[in-house]
Amino acid sequence: MALEQLSDVVQRCVTLPNDSYTTEDYDVFTIAGRTCIEEGNSAQVLSIVLDEKNQDIVRSMGWNLLPPLIQVLLKKEDKNLSHCLAVFNHLIKVCSSARQPKELLIGLLEQLEQDDPEPIAESLHLLLNPLQKVLLCLGSRKASSLGMSLSSVLDQVAKLPLPHTKEQEEDDVFSLCRCCTDLTDFVRPFVHEARQNNLNSQNDNDELRTELLKFCMKTLSHPLLEVQLKDPDTLAVSPLRNFATEILNTLSAIGEPVPSLVFQPLLKRKQVPGFLEEEVRYPKESLACLAHLVFVHHLAADTFPSVFSPVFSLRCNMEHIFECHFSFDVCVFTIIQELYEKSLVRVEDGSLPADLLEIKTFLQVPQVNVLRHLLLCPQRTRGLKVFQLSVDKFDTEAKYNFFQYMLKTSNHSGVEGYVIKNIKNQIDFALRPGNSNTWFEGVHLLPLLRKVLTLPDGPETDLLQYLDRVMESLNLLRYLIIRDKVTENQTGIWTELYKIEDAFIKPLRVGVNMSRAHYERELHNTMETKRKESVLSVSVGDEKLPNMTSESQIQALHSALHTFDMIESVLVRIEELTEVKETH
Repeated sequence: MALEQLSDVVQRCVTLPNDSYTTEDYDVFTIAGRTCIEEGNSAQVLSIVLDEKNQDIVRSMGWNLLPPLIQVLLKKEDKNLSHCLAVFNHLIKVCSSARQPKELLIGLLEQLEQDDPEPIAESLHLLLNPLQKVLLCLGSRKASSLGMSLSSVLDQVAKLPLPHTKEQEEDDVFSLCRCCTDLTDFVRPFVHEARQNNLNSQNDNDELRTELLKFCMKTLSHPLLEVQLKDPDTLAVSPLRNFATEILNTLSAIGEPVPSLVFQPLLKRKQVPGFLEEEVRYPKESLACLAHLVFVHHLAADTFPSVFSPVFSLRCNMEHIFECHFSFDVCVFTIIQELYEKSLVRVEDGSLPADLLEIKTFLQVPQVNVLRHLLLCPQRTRGLKVFQLSVDKFDTEAKYNFFQYMLKTSNHSGVEGYVIKNIKNQIDFALRPGNSNTWFEGVHLLPLLRKVLTLPDGPETDLLQYLDRVMESLNLLRYLIIRDKVTENQTGIWTELYKIEDAFIKPLRVGVNMSRAHYERELHNTMETKRKESVLSVSVGDEKLPNMTSESQIQALHSALHTFDMIESVLVRIEELTEVKETH
C-alpha cells in the first residue's frame, strides 16, 4: 500500500514543475516513503530515488526521508541495511546541492541529538561526513552554520564518559576516541580554508577563523581539560594525545600561534573586531589547559623559540595558574598543579630575583597553592613539596621578602610554621663559613625575627590552634641561642633577647598556665560527669563540638595538657640555655 502511494505521487509529480508541488504531495511522499523504509522496502525506494527522471522530486522532497533512514542505519539490524545506506548517501549528495542546504543541515543536526553514549557515538560517526558535505556546499556563507554544527557536536561529545586508564583508551570503551578522530576529519577542510585565507591575507572570511577558534577553545575545556593524557612510553598510540596535537595545529593554522596563546597574559592584547570580548575569545581555563599540554606533555614544544627562558615561561604560566587557582573544579586544580610544578622544575634554584615579587602572582600563587592543599585537599605532603620548590627558586633577598609577606597574610598556623622552619634553614645556611649574607643575619634579620617571635593574641592566644607556629618559633629561638655566640651576635639575637622576653616568652608562659588551668578544670568536670552520662557535649571556647563519649573527651583533654607540657619544657630549656650562654 505505502509503496503504491509512493510510486503514484512520484509519477504524478514527475510531469510537474518544481514549484507546482502541493503540500499534499509533500505529505504523501514523506509518509509513504517513511513507511516503505520502516516496512523493509528500501530496495524499491532506492530504485525510485536513483531514477534519473525523479531527481527534481528527490531534490525537493527527499530530505524528509532522512530521519527514518538514520534510525535504521543506527540500529544496524535491518537486512536491507546496504539499500538504506545507498538511499541515504544519494539523498545527501542530491540535497546538498539543492537550493535549501540549510534546511538539510538543520535536519541532520536534529538527528544528532541522543542521550546514551552508544547512539551518540554512532550518530556522530554516521552524520559528521554528511554534515561536512552540506557545509562545504554553503561556500563563503558557511561560518555561522559551521559554528552551530560544531557547538551541537561538542554538546554531544560532552555526554560521553571519559577514559581514565590506559586500557580504556586502548579499547575505546566509551567511543570518545573514535568521536575525536571523526571530529578531526570533520574540521580539516575548514581549517585548510582558513589557513589559505591567512596565507593569501584574505580577511573577508574572519568569521570562519572565529568559529574555529571557539571550537578549539571549547575542546580545550572539554574533553582535553578533563582527561589525563598518557605519555608515549605508557601508550605508544594515543588517540586523545593525537587529538590534542591536532587542536594545537589547528590554532596555528588559523593564525593563533601556540606561543602567543601561552604568553597571552603578558603580551599586548589583540584588538579583534566583532562581538567576542577578550575573556570570551580566550577563556582562562582553556588557556591553562593549553599551557599544560605544552609544558607538561610537551605538545607543540618545537614551535617555541629557544630565546624564551624558563623564568619567562614561568612568569607566563603563573598568570594562567593564578587565574584558575580559585576554581573548585578538580580537573582544573589538577592541571594547574602539574603546570605549576613542571614550570618550577625548569627554573634554576636561587635564580628568581626580588623584583619579581612586585608581580602579584609570584606572591599569591605559592600562598594560595599551599593553603588550598592544607585546607581542602588530602594531599598535604604534595602541597608542601611544591611550596618548598617555589621557595627554593627565589634568591636570598626574594626569600626574605616572601617570608615577610607570608607571615603577614597567611593567617594559617601550619603555613606560618612551615615558613618559620624555612627561615631557620636560611639562617643556618647564612651562618656557615663562606655563606654570609645581609638578609638572614644582622640588622635585616631582626625585623623578620620580631614577626616570628610574637603571639597573635598575646597571652590569650589559642595555643592548640597556633601550635605549629608556636613550636617552630620556639625551635627557631632555641636554635639561635645555641648556634650564635654572645660575643659574635651574628643574628642580633643577644641584643634583642630582652624584647623577645617581653613580647613572646612571658606572654607564652602566661598563656600556657592559663590554658593548662582551663583544661585541668575541664578534665576534672569530665571525670565527675562520667559517672552520670555516657555521651557528653563538649565546648571549646564558644564553639560546641560534636557529641563524644566521655573516654574520647578525656583522651582529648589529656592530649591538650601534654601539648602544654611540651611547650613549657621547651621554654624551660631556652631559659637554661640563655643563662648558660650569658654566664660564659
